[in-house]
Amino acid sequence: MNEPVAGWREAVAVYLRAPVLRMLLFGFSAGLPYLLVFSTLTAWLRYAGVSRTAIGLFSWIGITYSIKLLWSPFVDKLRLPLLTPWLGQRRGWMVLAQVVLVGALGAMAMTDPATDLRFIALFAVIAAFASATQDITIDAFRIESEAEEFQAAMASTYVLGYRVATLVAGAGALYLADFFSWQVAYLAMSACMIVGLIAVAISPEPSRQDRLTDLRQDPWVIRFAGTGGTGHGHDLRVWIIGAVLAPLLAFVQRYRLYSIAILGLVALYKMSDISMAAMANPLYIDLGFSLSEIASVTKVFGLLMTITGGFVAGVLVARYGIAPMMLVGALLVAVTNLLFAWLSTVGYSLPALFVTIGGDNFSNGFAAVTLIAWLSSLVDRRYTATQYALLSSLMTLPGMFVGGLSGFVADGYGYTVFFFYAAALGIPAILLCLYFLVLKLRGIDYTLASAPAVPE
Repeated sequence: MNEPVAGWREAVAVYLRAPVLRMLLFGFSAGLPYLLVFSTLTAWLRYAGVSRTAIGLFSWIGITYSIKLLWSPFVDKLRLPLLTPWLGQRRGWMVLAQVVLVGALGAMAMTDPATDLRFIALFAVIAAFASATQDITIDAFRIESEAEEFQAAMASTYVLGYRVATLVAGAGALYLADFFSWQVAYLAMSACMIVGLIAVAISPEPSRQDRLTDLRQDPWVIRFAGTGGTGHGHDLRVWIIGAVLAPLLAFVQRYRLYSIAILGLVALYKMSDISMAAMANPLYIDLGFSLSEIASVTKVFGLLMTITGGFVAGVLVARYGIAPMMLVGALLVAVTNLLFAWLSTVGYSLPALFVTIGGDNFSNGFAAVTLIAWLSSLVDRRYTATQYALLSSLMTLPGMFVGGLSGFVADGYGYTVFFFYAAALGIPAILLCLYFLVLKLRGIDYTLASAPAVPE
């Protein structure tokens, strides 16, 4: 578990490491497609006259990110012809995902949601699938590229790059749509994926001695499949146990009963934030803000506040440890969601929009860094991609599911009630953060509740 460092100078100096700085590009590559199939897409749909209920259902496309665990074992272990020998396991999968993203975003650009809503949904799902696959590889790459004590800084620069991408895919796309067209906006976003290819080109493949490259050496495979089997049936059994079951069994074995509370907090930490996101852009539009105003305040100013929150979190996690900052992040996310309820009562007001976006984005940046750092500390380096995909999938699935129903709540009860409801969804996460902080204060390190490397 992350421990505080000796002083402030050491806490800030971690940002100067080359792998930490390269995470800016990887964060940009990960953040660009996410908004284009979620937040920016909701603005396009509302602008085209699509109902709030339909927009809320569209947010279920984000569930693709929440079920990436299903194919993460293949990304973790399956070698791609040509790409893996040339680029390595992590970088090869990144390139494949990025090429698919370019095509899917380009196809969205050539589709009109007013007449071809089903095709927009199809291409958005393909883009989300490729984006989630890229996330699996980037997360594994990040964790394997640096030691645990640098993961908070890696997460912070990753979030910074991610938020710069939201400026491009959010404000940039809205500006282009306002001055030209949505088609031009999405074509430009497709071209911006070249940043991901540049990141792959300048970054070495991480070389981890503890990553299992031969599944037959996995202790769980040795226990359940043996060492002397031959034939296709045995090979299939080795694959299923080593790539799919072993990461899950190792996680439960390591954390024992604490795994229930860990998975509960992972599932609930971002529920408040994710569940309200689908209704944010419809709120701005319904209050009368123009696309350019939304871009300037929510994306440009919002980005600055998110960067500030992420940097503050990176320093404070390095200085004081993860547990107390997790609690601070959970509190900030729940409380600042109430600002949207206030905004809905104020109506069209740029100062009120600045206050709302400033508080919300600072808290989101802060919470994102602390959560990523915590998740990274939980992962067994033998199963990096699969275990992190398990955690990050669970992190978004409940919020995405609840968010899909957000349009019904907003249509039925109005924006003010909806945002109070969204803020209340953060209470369980706050209580679980308190539980883990108490464990920390009592000297109980649940990360050491691990079993031997070889199953008994």
